[in-house]
Amino acid sequence: MQEKILILDFGSQYTQLIARRVRELNVYCEIHPYNKRPALDASIKGVILSGSPYSVRDKDAPQIDLSEIKGRLPLLGVCYGAQYLAQHFGGEVEPSKTREYGRAMLSLGDVSNPLLKHLSPRTQVWMSHGDTITRIPERFRIIASTDDVHAAAYQVDGEQTWGIQFHPEVFHSTEGKALLENFVARICGCKQDWTPESFVEATVKELREKLGNDKVVLGLSGGVDSSVAAVLLHKAIGSNLVCIFVDMGLLRKNEFETVLESYKDMGLNVIGVRAGDKFLADLKGVTDPEQKRKIIGRDFIEVFDEEAQKLKDVKWLGQGTIYPDVIESMSVNGPSATIKSHHNVGGLPEKMNLKIVEPLRLLFKDEVRRVGRQLQISDIILGRHPFPGPGLGIRILGEVTAEKVRILQEADKIFIDGLRDFGLYDKVWQAGVMLLPVQSVGVMGDERTYENCVALRAVTSTDGMTADWVHLPYEFLAKMSNDIINKVKGINRVVYDISSKPPATIEWE
Repeated sequence: MQEKILILDFGSQYTQLIARRVRELNVYCEIHPYNKRPALDASIKGVILSGSPYSVRDKDAPQIDLSEIKGRLPLLGVCYGAQYLAQHFGGEVEPSKTREYGRAMLSLGDVSNPLLKHLSPRTQVWMSHGDTITRIPERFRIIASTDDVHAAAYQVDGEQTWGIQFHPEVFHSTEGKALLENFVARICGCKQDWTPESFVEATVKELREKLGNDKVVLGLSGGVDSSVAAVLLHKAIGSNLVCIFVDMGLLRKNEFETVLESYKDMGLNVIGVRAGDKFLADLKGVTDPEQKRKIIGRDFIEVFDEEAQKLKDVKWLGQGTIYPDVIESMSVNGPSATIKSHHNVGGLPEKMNLKIVEPLRLLFKDEVRRVGRQLQISDIILGRHPFPGPGLGIRILGEVTAEKVRILQEADKIFIDGLRDFGLYDKVWQAGVMLLPVQSVGVMGDERTYENCVALRAVTSTDGMTADWVHLPYEFLAKMSNDIINKVKGINRVVYDISSKPPATIEWE
């Protein structure tokens, strides 16, 4: 049985970061909404209560029954979690006299406390709260303070229960990882043996037991998630896995051939399907972004379904779903509002009557890459930037035509090749070119032109939830602009997008 830490989420923006830090310590953990806690069993070694956008003083603040946890399992309350424990058990929480946000110096009052072992007597932490604990309950003992926050950390006497009013999971808490390691390894006793190697071994064994001699069909995209999912399934069931790679006519230049070639070296059984004409015909005259996404998603399902029907005795649909998708679908407030519909083969099982198998559903993106390296998948695939499911269809603003696809493929190839040539590709999380529905006046030679404008986009991110624009060198941007305008017929202006997410999204549609 895989030992784990249970993280109960009260809606904090930092909850996923707590999970990532715990997993970096080779300890498996799961996030569950505070109001949908799973049954406790012997695999759960400890519990962490997350922060929250709520104040514990709000009348509709999240409440949780801790009777099965507190005093029975090691428990760590972070920020809201610490304030909830203090208030619920007889202390007082009041609005801070000054908003406590940003860096603070933590002074340890009890250097021998198990939670604070090996931390410096004074260490930098990150505060982010508008309330503060002004009185702690009986049996609660303060073990660390800052200049402004007396009860910055406490322990309940006679219990393995702690609360901290700072965020150990963020980068600015310089010894936060050491504090979390004290909790999960020394206090909870986790063995720290959850590694890519152990994940592969356990997952392959589990897949063999689950799938037996059944056949699985999987839609490949050429991206990291579907490729790693395919190799894991192939390792478990061999030729009983059939992969389908659909060319929607909206891929990058030469991508269909390149990706198929790279899969050959991996021993995967891949069927390549060219279906660009169908997609372009169905997109004719359509300009609404959401409608374009829906048409591309529908056509993908139809093409995939048609190919899958040709296979005999298929019982499972393999998917590259990863953990952030799972967390999003069961969040504290339910699934988030749809910013845009995601193109995924998730609509297939209903129609095809297949069971779903998702070998990566417990992993974050960076963990997927580590597992991929363990499986010896080439860096060309593992290092690929994410690419939107609807492809260039949502990077062409307005109607999609064959000519616009050609123009964008040429410009995109120059930009992506340029990032590689300048050694910038691996420093960027995602990059692409947007073809704008804008024409502008230009001069080429002695002639006046009236042609298209493209926007270059390059962002840094860890999971796509937030992103910042990359400060690419001016010399590089100048060369890209020059090369695209000179080499791509139909473009006479290049701009660079310097918007972050939020408020903008990474893609323009």
